[in-house]
Amino acid sequence: MKRVSFKMKLKPGMKQEYKKRHDEIWPELKVLIQSSGVSDYSIFLDEETNILFAVQKQGGTESSQDLGSTPIVQKWWAYMADIMETNPDNSPVTIPLEEVFYME
Repeated sequence: MKRVSFKMKLKPGMKQEYKKRHDEIWPELKVLIQSSGVSDYSIFLDEETNILFAVQKQGGTESSQDLGSTPIVQKWWAYMADIMETNPDNSPVTIPLEEVFYME
């Protein structure tokens, strides 16, 4: 199983709203992400910089960020666009991170 990580940026003052929206993640979005092989998915926030750090395991060939052609993901991106830095298509600006250490 492959682990993937990336970072995103939250707009200032949006921590509680971001957390609320993810606490209420749409069931159909969760099913889509899981059915693509993504599991053990966590997002952490560095409050000093508003940087979100995400890590997930991939059992398939796709990460959650590869599902952007699906209508439900596009709807989620539009829903989240007001509280995050986004690209013109509303997808979150994501920067892949290289793993430099891992201890099991």
